[in-house]
Amino acid sequence: MTAPLLRVEGLEVEFNLARGVLRAVDGASFEVRPGDALGIVGESGSGKTITLRALVGLLPRTARITAGTVEIDGVDVTAAGEERRRQLRGRTVSMIFQEPMTALNPVMRVGDQIAETPLVRLGLSRRAAHVRALELMRLVGIPDPVRRAEAYPHELSGGMRQRVMIAIALSADPKLILCDEPTTALDVTIQDQILKLLGALQRDLGVSLVFVSHDLAVIAQTCQRGSLDRPVWIMTNLAA
Repeated sequence: MTAPLLRVEGLEVEFNLARGVLRAVDGASFEVRPGDALGIVGESGSGKTITLRALVGLLPRTARITAGTVEIDGVDVTAAGEERRRQLRGRTVSMIFQEPMTALNPVMRVGDQIAETPLVRLGLSRRAAHVRALELMRLVGIPDPVRRAEAYPHELSGGMRQRVMIAIALSADPKLILCDEPTTALDVTIQDQILKLLGALQRDLGVSLVFVSHDLAVIAQTCQRGSLDRPVWIMTNLAA
């Protein structure tokens, strides 16, 4: 059997707040193998987003992992230093955030934002990184990419901005993409397009997905192609 690309065992995350310690994640354990799509579903406040952020070392300053292990492609992320985690981000694992208007740089053209990772992480020339950005924009279904690459985030629709976020996530050919409710702010028609796009990318590129949502219908559509025996992991540990 193929070794897991992602293995999470007994993950616990706590926040140090003025009123005391708050446990946001309590004993999360799951695995994702190459080509799988795992859905993490739970109500608001159950720790879904914090779990994803813990996997890639992007926790807020007030939060910390207090127990458990996270292994990505054989690397123990919980024991690794920041430089090693930074190397994993983008090249091995990337993340699509919930709200592109806050995740994208509002004063930077979207083509430059997509080209940034190939330029910095892959060492491509500026011209090659720009070509790569246009290729990715075509891949994720952004029409007229040459013109759209010159646009700023506020000049694009919500669906186009989310496609830009997906292009950024794919820009360094990661093995695993973490999706933090990427369709929440979209209408149902655009949501369906984005979900079908993610499914096609998983099928055609062999990318593994971890998809977070509070919507079981979204999880069912996105994760039904995964080969896990249990393709949905339920988070119910609400912060007390």
